[in-house]
Amino acid sequence: MKIDGFQSEMQAMMFEASSTRPTATGETVGADFNKLLKKAINNVNSLSQTSSDLQMRFDRGDKDVSLSDVMIARNKSSVAFEATIQVRNKLVEAYKELMNMPV
Repeated sequence: MKIDGFQSEMQAMMFEASSTRPTATGETVGADFNKLLKKAINNVNSLSQTSSDLQMRFDRGDKDVSLSDVMIARNKSSVAFEATIQVRNKLVEAYKELMNMPV
């Protein structure tokens, strides 16, 4: 397991998010956000599945999987999940703020 790979993925996603230029219509911006959000959620799901798979292989006695690999994968999965929860909380907070604005 490489931690550098996780960091480079995050940097690539940040670059992709900052390089997308909104067009005149809000529909395209919404579609881009939708793609980014789906990609991020799928990435979190993939990290969780990888962590579970490594843990199961380690529990079964697979010699190719070390305890450190399992712990790193589990921590990566945990950090990604916590970040997703924080993004969700911010989105809900922004939605509530918009709903409370006077028209």
